[in-house]
Formats: sequence, structure tokens, C-alpha cells
Amino acid sequence: MTAQINMSHDYEASAKDVWAIATDFAALAEVCRPLIRFTGLPEGRCAPGQRVTVGVRLFGVLPPQDYTMEVVEQDDNAMTLRSSEHGAGVRSWRHHLSVESTATGSRLLDTIDIDAGPMTPLVAWWGRKLYAHRHKGRLRLLAERASN
Repeated sequence: MTAQINMSHDYEASAKDVWAIATDFAALAEVCRPLIRFTGLPEGRCAPGQRVTVGVRLFGVLPPQDYTMEVVEQDDNAMTLRSSEHGAGVRSWRHHLSVESTATGSRLLDTIDIDAGPMTPLVAWWGRKLYAHRHKGRLRLLAERASN
């Protein structure tokens, strides 16, 4: 069983600024709190071919579980990223992220294909909640960046 999530979020910030936040590991940790806490995230931005295994803790209280992300493709000029991920009960989490300019700023598009076996509907529900939460965190980070 598989599911697909498609999400679109608009920002009153340049596509370049949104892309920088969307591909930065420290920003990822920040925008996922408190729903997910990571251990072992590298510093800096993700890069093509990079393979990262981290510990993920739901709500920061459950025991950490291994989760692996491989950056299959990343193009800073086109502002697109594809990752292949698995772990923490997820067989496959294939993520395509892109950022594009709009008349009022930019739009971040996420498409995620999920296979978590019989838990797929629940994991897809969780994914929608998580990516909506990430949007709120990015808005905050972009506002902080703009005020500095």
C-alpha cells in the first residue's frame, strides 16, 4: 500500500531565501520541533549523493529510531531536491521538493510517496501534519531573517 502527499506553501520571501532554508539541516531541525527531534544531523546544507542516518524522536520523548535519507538529486539553480528515505517504520519515503518564484514571493512544493505497509494511511496523515507544521516554522525563520 502506498500514498502520495502533495502540498504547496506560499511565502512572501524570495525563492532563493526559501530554498536556502529548505535545504539547511539546522533549519530542518528547527521547523520540525517539537513534533520531531533529531540526533546526528550534520551541519550545513544537504548535498547531492549525501547519505545521512539520524535518530528521530517523535515529540522528543519516544526512544530514538534510525532514519536514513539519501539526497538522490539536488539542483541549486533549478531549486529542486529529490530524496529517498526510510526507517522508523517507514519502508519508503520518496520526497520531491521544489521552490519557484511567484508574483508575491515564492512557492514551495512537496510531493511525497510513502510506503509504510499497513500503517501507510496513518503515516500519510502524520506527513501532512508535519509538512503543515514545517511551513509555520519556515514562516518564522524567514521573518527572523528579514528582521536581521
